[in-house]
Amino acid sequence: MFQTSEELAKAIAAAAGTKKAQDIVLMRMSEVTLTTDYFVVCSGNTSTQTRAIADAIEEELLKEGIEFNHKEGYREGEWVLLDYGDVVAHVFTRDSREYYALEQLWGDAELTPYED
Repeated sequence: MFQTSEELAKAIAAAAGTKKAQDIVLMRMSEVTLTTDYFVVCSGNTSTQTRAIADAIEEELLKEGIEFNHKEGYREGEWVLLDYGDVVAHVFTRDSREYYALEQLWGDAELTPYED
């Protein structure tokens, strides 16, 4: 089990990395919103890859007994959101990530590139 939301965010990022997610970023949201502590944002090349990344995140966290609260966008695969309460994973195709620009939208959040 993870002791902190930061540990959970890093576990999500690591799981995404197993499926070659690109540009993985941890956004510390606790200073800018009350709804969650972290966003984990990453990209895949295709909708098939974004679904594979989301599947890897879900499977790795289930091994720890952690289930998501909510999942959106999986069928389309352009932007898959996995809500784990204190941490929300956003898995985008490159074009969708550029279009929605979460890093700019939440510009006050502290950004940390994930390095495994």
